[in-house]
Amino acid sequence: MKRKIVFATNNAHKLEEVAAILGEEFEVLGLRAIGCTADIPETSDTFAGNALQKAQYVKEHYGYDCFADDSGLEVDALDGAPGVYSARYSGGGSEENMSKLLYNLTGKSERGAQFRTVIALLIGEEPRYFEGIVRGTIIGERRGEGGFGYDPVFAPKEAGGLSFAQMTAEAKNAISHRGRATKKFAEYLLKEETGK
Repeated sequence: MKRKIVFATNNAHKLEEVAAILGEEFEVLGLRAIGCTADIPETSDTFAGNALQKAQYVKEHYGYDCFADDSGLEVDALDGAPGVYSARYSGGGSEENMSKLLYNLTGKSERGAQFRTVIALLIGEEPRYFEGIVRGTIIGERRGEGGFGYDPVFAPKEAGGLSFAQMTAEAKNAISHRGRATKKFAEYLLKEETGK
């Protein structure tokens, strides 16, 4: 019998990624699957705070064990921006966000950046947090058709110059910020579940 757990997201890409990493032990349900259509607020100025807000909302209103993540791109030359504002950096979609980012890096030789994910898990009363970080470089032009968000302009250190958008889902999951945070989270959950 698979254990059901809710991931507080409507992002199909994220659901697929996390379900693949968690494997057969768990049935991961998104917000739509539990009938949640609310626009859950994210008003914290930290990834951990936003993730906890989302998990608490589901736990309080729907009663499910829940986890939520918040993640974003932190660019060294922009003092960590866009950070928690990554998804709404430009006020538009992914294309506009990438355009604004590349514009703001015009003339800057420092291109170091990192993707950071924080997962907040609410099973009992006390939340647990799991963090994943991947370092890399912002490249000057979009490369690749895969991924989402800023993936076409981010080249992780371990990828030999490829952008996240040029990598297979499996290769990306193996080194991505979300993959790393989810791996820690999955190890914890499976240990709790099996007692091993």
